[in-house]
Amino acid sequence: MKLRKILYVVSGALLIVGASACTDLTEKVYDKIVSDNYYQNKQDVVRAFLRPFEHGYWSVLSTYRLQEITADQMGTWERDGWWYDGGQWERLHKHTWGLEGGDADVIANAWEVQFQGIGQCNSVLEDFAILDCKRLGVNEQELNSMYAQIRALRAWFYLRAFDLFRNLPKVVSFNDQSQNTSYQVSPEETFAFIETELLEILDELPVKEGNNGNGNLQGQWNKASVAALLVRLYLNAEKWIGISKYEECAKYAQKIINGEYGNYSLAEQWDEPFDWNNELSNEVLYAFTAGFGYSHWHWDGDMYWWGFPVNAKYYFGFLEWGDCNPARAVQPSLDVDGNLYEFELGKTIYNFKMYPEDYRLKKYVNLEGESNREGMFLYGYLPYMNSNGEVEYVTSPVGGYPLYIRDQVGRFEDAAPDEIIDDKESNCAHGDMNSGWCVVKYPVYRDGDPGAMESDYVEIRLSEIYYSLAECYFRSGNVDEAGKLLNSVRKRNYPQSTWQEYLYEPEGVAVLTEAEFLAEWGREFLNEGRRRTDLCRWNKFSSGTWWDKMPDSDNHTDIFIFPYKILGANPELKQNPGYPDGK
Repeated sequence: MKLRKILYVVSGALLIVGASACTDLTEKVYDKIVSDNYYQNKQDVVRAFLRPFEHGYWSVLSTYRLQEITADQMGTWERDGWWYDGGQWERLHKHTWGLEGGDADVIANAWEVQFQGIGQCNSVLEDFAILDCKRLGVNEQELNSMYAQIRALRAWFYLRAFDLFRNLPKVVSFNDQSQNTSYQVSPEETFAFIETELLEILDELPVKEGNNGNGNLQGQWNKASVAALLVRLYLNAEKWIGISKYEECAKYAQKIINGEYGNYSLAEQWDEPFDWNNELSNEVLYAFTAGFGYSHWHWDGDMYWWGFPVNAKYYFGFLEWGDCNPARAVQPSLDVDGNLYEFELGKTIYNFKMYPEDYRLKKYVNLEGESNREGMFLYGYLPYMNSNGEVEYVTSPVGGYPLYIRDQVGRFEDAAPDEIIDDKESNCAHGDMNSGWCVVKYPVYRDGDPGAMESDYVEIRLSEIYYSLAECYFRSGNVDEAGKLLNSVRKRNYPQSTWQEYLYEPEGVAVLTEAEFLAEWGREFLNEGRRRTDLCRWNKFSSGTWWDKMPDSDNHTDIFIFPYKILGANPELKQNPGYPDGK
């Protein structure tokens, strides 16, 4: 992959520079590095260009946690003394976050990393505006492409911050603070800025060519991926600024689907966009490049690698990356007695089981051969072959009992699969290692497999565009057309023999209601870091009930609080409505 290779080369160069600095004792002092003495050749330009991209990839975790833990699908609960963490995850889950504490730190981090990314983009844009291209060996076309892509990345950072906090300062310059505001501008102004940026660069970016995915251009912004950001912006406009933009959303979504911005198509199998060679998938509109031994932030630590039981590495056969850590799992559909909860939202596994032959419902397993798997969940017992050729089961790190993973949360410990336990408590402060199915969307292949940790992180895929256009039709009253668009994606999840029963009307008999549409968004994009946004847009985030989460007092929680850490850094910031100002 071209961008990936450049990133790796540059990373290596930085390591070499660092090593040289430690051993070269000649007296050559640089008081400071500025654009005048930093940019010496083309490699310096490429290095500066790539830095905000790597930050963007790393920043995904900060928004992922707020999008998923605060919503109705994924959750973090106490597990045999692990993961309660002073109740910070419970407060996020129940929307009772405050001005300080661990929950406030998670929220503040999401603010900080977005504006760090915006600042990095601003710095590069201002440097590129004055660079002597000819001297540095960069032709004008290359520089213009990089300039447009950095603007696209900056808009992406803004879009994410806007969704979470809504009331943002305007920060468009690194060197000239007079162009920025220390106070927040109106949501309408921020929306207009993002929209203008995306529309202005749309025609400056290339159209994807060929039928082999993004290939060597994986990780670069193009017309389709920028148009997809417009689709996101317009789809949420009514929620974000109180003005419906569904017609505009439908316009750009249709252009993408029609191929006006490049040759994209839905994958035949649900897992293709997430697999190790997903740079070849025509469903991927934009992805951050990754590779084992290089950047793989979506696996690292507190993202997907912390979504599996501690000893799941034995089940995967992948021991090269240390222990897993079960921070998150799917919230339960069933109480501890095995009864289905009555609330409308959540109940994710139940929603999948409404269509029981869904291929994704299979237990995740690495199949024979290289880079081959099936299924999307870990549940039940997790067997593996030990070094003596004997079958063992993944065990809990506390108590050592064999795990039997359930669609429930409670203290099951070594209870048999069908055993009804005496302890009826089920909440964020009361769980164990058996509690909650795990999601394996990106494959965890065996040691030595060429696909191990090789999957690029998919930020935008074509199915999102189909679902966005379907929602536009649904909201306009054209339910049949909405159903057809959803079916275009859903067909790959089920055997053809079930289509008449499983597909939405008019192609099948399933009925597409508002509740079913939201459930379908959840099935297709489970654990992809967008669930909160979808709930907010459907006015369910603050008003809904799921598992042990009751409705909020009002809808002010649809946007996040500014913790002390943020307010203290900028005294001119005003607290978001409905929260204590902390001053």
